[in-house]
Amino acid sequence: MVQVVSTVDLPSKQSQVWHSMEIGEAIALLQTNSDKGLNGFEVKERVSRYGANELTAKKGQSWWLKFLLQFNQPLLIILLCAGLVKALSGSFVNAGVIWGVTTTNAIIGFIQESKAEGAIAALAQAITTETTVIRDGQKVRIPSRELVPGDLVFLISGDKVPADLRLIQVKNFQVDESGLTGESVAVEKNLKILHPDTSIGDRKNMAYAGGFVTFGQGTGIVVATGNETETGKISQLMQQHSHLATPLTRKFDKFSQNWLRIVLGLATLTFVVGLSTRDFNDALEAAVTLTVSAIPEGLPAVVTVTLAIGVSRMAKRNAIIRKLPAVETLGSATVICSDKTGTLTENQMTVQAIYASGHQYALTGVGYIPEGDVIRDERAIDLNSDKGLQECLLAGVLCNDSQLEHKDGRWTVLGDPTEGALIASAAKAGFNQKVISRQMPRLDVIPFESDYQYMATLHQTSRGKIIYVKGSAESILKRCQLLLNTKGDSRPIDCVETLRQTTIEREVNIMARQGLRVLALAKKAVPDNQTTVDHTDIEKDLIFLGLQGMIDPPRESAIAAVKACQDAGIQVKMITGDHAVTAQAIARRMGINKNGSVLAFTGTELAKMDKTELAHVAEEGVVFARVAPEQKLRLVEALQSEGEVVAMTGDGVNDAPALKQADIGIAMGGAGTEVAKEASDMLLTDDNFASIEAAVEEGRAVYKNLLKAICFILPVNGGESMTILLSTLLGNDLPILSLQVLWLNMLNSITMTVPLAFEPKGLDVMKQVPRDPNEPLISGSRMKRILAISLFNWIVIFGVFEYIRVSTGNIALARTMAINALIAGRIFYMLSISQLIPNLIAKLDGTIEENVDVPAIGFGIIGAILLQIVFAHVPLINQVFETAPLSFQQWLFCLGVGSPMIIWAAFVNKIDPPN
Repeated sequence: MVQVVSTVDLPSKQSQVWHSMEIGEAIALLQTNSDKGLNGFEVKERVSRYGANELTAKKGQSWWLKFLLQFNQPLLIILLCAGLVKALSGSFVNAGVIWGVTTTNAIIGFIQESKAEGAIAALAQAITTETTVIRDGQKVRIPSRELVPGDLVFLISGDKVPADLRLIQVKNFQVDESGLTGESVAVEKNLKILHPDTSIGDRKNMAYAGGFVTFGQGTGIVVATGNETETGKISQLMQQHSHLATPLTRKFDKFSQNWLRIVLGLATLTFVVGLSTRDFNDALEAAVTLTVSAIPEGLPAVVTVTLAIGVSRMAKRNAIIRKLPAVETLGSATVICSDKTGTLTENQMTVQAIYASGHQYALTGVGYIPEGDVIRDERAIDLNSDKGLQECLLAGVLCNDSQLEHKDGRWTVLGDPTEGALIASAAKAGFNQKVISRQMPRLDVIPFESDYQYMATLHQTSRGKIIYVKGSAESILKRCQLLLNTKGDSRPIDCVETLRQTTIEREVNIMARQGLRVLALAKKAVPDNQTTVDHTDIEKDLIFLGLQGMIDPPRESAIAAVKACQDAGIQVKMITGDHAVTAQAIARRMGINKNGSVLAFTGTELAKMDKTELAHVAEEGVVFARVAPEQKLRLVEALQSEGEVVAMTGDGVNDAPALKQADIGIAMGGAGTEVAKEASDMLLTDDNFASIEAAVEEGRAVYKNLLKAICFILPVNGGESMTILLSTLLGNDLPILSLQVLWLNMLNSITMTVPLAFEPKGLDVMKQVPRDPNEPLISGSRMKRILAISLFNWIVIFGVFEYIRVSTGNIALARTMAINALIAGRIFYMLSISQLIPNLIAKLDGTIEENVDVPAIGFGIIGAILLQIVFAHVPLINQVFETAPLSFQQWLFCLGVGSPMIIWAAFVNKIDPPN
């Protein structure tokens, strides 16, 4: 073909459907030469036009703007206001502390957001390599970033595909595209023209950037580079869809906005009312004190500590949290969308069923580990009892170009995963590949070709020369004239023909319905003087040896985890690039269903649906097969549009956009690609779906503890605010000053609230349905609790202050005793909502055996008491905070005033159970 030199733009690569056009048409459109490739002038011109073959991120916001935007959050605005109030009241040290906390939160958010950009960098590494190209008729090795559209690329086993290619020559060419498509086995490539709507996983005349050549060799023309490759499109999806706010952050935003309005409203009211009864400075002090009292300064710190403790607990259960809010998000998940290959399954092909000598056999063991038994009628068999089975297994070992390798404590396959499964199945019966290969050396081979659908090898054996054949059932059965029985004898053709039409094909269909990939094996004896094997040698007279059915099996631990999640009211859905039949079979084995049904939809079907149809299908479907990366993303968005809190698991490049879009993205820490890890919120260190169930359990416990902490902190702010507002309305002295409020809200609240984060999880945490994701942080029942406890706190503060002020005339003493009485009540309240006492009783009764975390609550109570002793008896503190020392009787008085909280809290706990 004549090479055309032109400086006009090539056709838009995105507008071309390369897999559906003739090779000659593709070559003409790309203005290249199928023999010599591009010349130096064309390469230089195209580099300047199309740029380097690498992924580039869109220009983002400047770092300083990103940092400033971190402050645009209601909680941080509240803290900034609190700092401003402190500064206006002259407490510059306190203002500096609060502003320091605010800035620290902003820095953490800025760092986490910057990490997201690492996903694009990791994705770029997925297609960075060196590659062999043909330029000016010469093979040269160049960095993949120098490739341009029209380049002629030559690939062999072990190479990484450097760009999107339209294949023009293949020889037994197989590519592992699992990272992009989710296909569990390497794809056999060919040159056949395909329908324009063919999904990526079925485009066998294409090779895509990031794929890995497992076998054979091929030549292709570069049709897309950099951002225009399929991998590049994934990077664009990741940049276009920012990570959604988590349920926790959304609830905190709404809560903070509402709380901010209430605080500003009350402060304004206090100031206006104060002006009618006090001078300007006293009115301002009252407004400032109310503002300080109403703002829960310690809440962000408590939330952070609570989530951090959850992170620590999850890490012990093989779940590493990358972003703090993800701790709670996982606990609120209503749907888990799981990739199949390597997540729910072992990602290792395993022979699980054999049909030989007219009998069905099952094999135990998982993956490429050469350990297990051959089972018939539910018991392991003696292989010597079935010569036909022996020959079936032997054929799988000999007609094979792969081998197993034990490396780094695990068995892996060097070559095709399907062939690795055949070697492992034979090893379970005692056949050693290396020994067999020496005893029966290979003389010749017909490599597997998609046109013939079989592979054949010629061997020298003690019984003469034998051809062993393996391939699709359709291609092998029509060539078989004989069938081997258990004694190793062959049956006559007239018996076999009838049997082939009934039993063997029936067995093939049974295996296929189970999602098994079926291979048929056969043999043929040839003359001793034959040294080669040809297609004509195996046209007929083959002896059928058996069928071997294999699949990438589900993890046993994942099956139990799926059941636990479903029992907890969490839907589990499988989203995979694999075939629908295989995915459905795995789903049935794992018990993944919805109301007993396993509805499956393909990517082709999803592509034709509008948003409304997709949302319905996303809810009702269980298996989504042969889906492209953008379709995974659409499914996650569809579920979120229905109000679901979506957790998405995955390990491949193709999973990254959906991982980033999901409420929580979960990547495999071991087998997962760097792209998936960078796009995720959580990593599983053991790559086990079962760890998700454990993390959900911890996440639910964290949220419950978080609610306890919030409902413990806010009543103090409520009691303080009510006290100050009433005192202002009455024109009385303030029962509590702004600095004293700061002591309560920052030091005492944190000391007493943090122990609640260490509360053990409830025994029924995984027996409850997921909470409503739209439920506000402060629900109606929780608001009643907060108001009820605030009322008690107000009565204590106001009552004790007025009683001591009137009876002693000492305002400093009155304020000190009022605050200490409040702390006594808080101690009783903390014990009432903690699981400490119920768990201690259950421990004594033998109801539970796990350890009860007594020290956390104990240390919190002791810390609070020590702080109040310092508050009342250290002269410097007396001077700064305007407090007074207490006698022993006065301490007892404070304790007595706080004790009715026991009865009051019991009543409140009936309104809103704390656990």
